[in-house]
Amino acid sequence: MGKLTAQAIAERALQIGDAEGIEAVTIRRLAADLGVTPMALYWHYKNKEQLLIGMADHLISGFAPKEADERPWQEQLRELTLGLIRTLRSYPCAKTILEQIDPITVPSFLTVWEAALRLTRLAGFGVEESCLITKYLLDSAISFAGAPVRHRAGRTPEEVEEIGRTKRAGLQALNADAYPHLVEMAHLLVTPLDARLYDTFGVDLVISGIEALAARR
Repeated sequence: MGKLTAQAIAERALQIGDAEGIEAVTIRRLAADLGVTPMALYWHYKNKEQLLIGMADHLISGFAPKEADERPWQEQLRELTLGLIRTLRSYPCAKTILEQIDPITVPSFLTVWEAALRLTRLAGFGVEESCLITKYLLDSAISFAGAPVRHRAGRTPEEVEEIGRTKRAGLQALNADAYPHLVEMAHLLVTPLDARLYDTFGVDLVISGIEALAARR
């Protein structure tokens, strides 16, 4: 094979993580898959933590925030958030990776965060408020991306359907006097959601809250 790069290692690690879970991603396993010795990987990643950071940076680097333009800040912030969600959603293991590291150590994440901070400042928020708002916003994006609306890692469609039936039956069996709404909406609550609707509705909800705060200023 050609020269081994940090990007090639991270890409293979993501493939393993998506297919088998993060626990399956080890230096020894990667070395075997890539046809090199473990020492060859240590030149790029000295330990599992550094590897996870490299994986996070590689997957987020696929999303490049747009440069500032003349559109309303709300539109730009919404586009930024949706873009990050859809990038993370393309890797089923992304949420697990980001939960195990400090995002501040990920250069491509810092690029997204910087763009979000710029837009909240443009909206008129102060320094402290901008820090809080962007933390909530980016945490929400990571949570949305990890929601089970598309990927069902390691399960067949039949298994997913059976799990849904079991959950639905459990909700429908609840005491209707104590939980009338859960019983009424049991089918919708366990039905796999359309990813696009889930994302756009959720982001609209969050951005609307930020916009309402900005309007009070």
